[in-house]
Amino acid sequence: MPDAPGLELIRGEVEQDHPGAILDTGFDRDQPALVVDPAQILAVLAWLRDAPGQGYRFLSSLHAADYLPAEPRFGVHYELLNRDRVERLRVKAMLRDPSAAGPVVGGGGALRAGHGPSSTPPTAAPPTGEEQLPEIDSCVELFPTAEFQEREVFDFFGIFFRGHPDLTRILLPEDYVGWPQRRDFPIGGEPVTFTYNERTYG
Repeated sequence: MPDAPGLELIRGEVEQDHPGAILDTGFDRDQPALVVDPAQILAVLAWLRDAPGQGYRFLSSLHAADYLPAEPRFGVHYELLNRDRVERLRVKAMLRDPSAAGPVVGGGGALRAGHGPSSTPPTAAPPTGEEQLPEIDSCVELFPTAEFQEREVFDFFGIFFRGHPDLTRILLPEDYVGWPQRRDFPIGGEPVTFTYNERTYG
């Protein structure tokens, strides 16, 4: 993986072609990361994939994190791999929560109109509804393996990927309300009572 000077060299080369695209660099658990302007995420990913000397052609993982109460709240993480050099690089785009100023419906937000079983595929602008979702461009055309991973992030975090060919829930039912991996999603369910506890503690 790139060391600190190598990461800054990558940042400088990206900035030559895409000024302002890299907002920050850093290391987390010895993992190098580029923090990218969400508006330029596709340009940076394409540059890292295709630029001479880079060759990060494999997207090994795409996932999200909720940093509530921090703002920007959401992070979309792209784990890229150069298989020839066995070298990893993380790209991170931070997204603001557009519904932060208004009420959050159902704790994690309501499933918006346009994402139900009878909806049209959300490949253009996201439909409007009770809650505005954070948005970022889909990278499926650059990395086809992102198709299911972006759907999973949408399913659990409510992050909308513009241009995704079939942005629907992938693990939860289509009529499920909310985004269960958001930190403000209400934790519910019935308490589990173990018979050992009943016998021992009454």
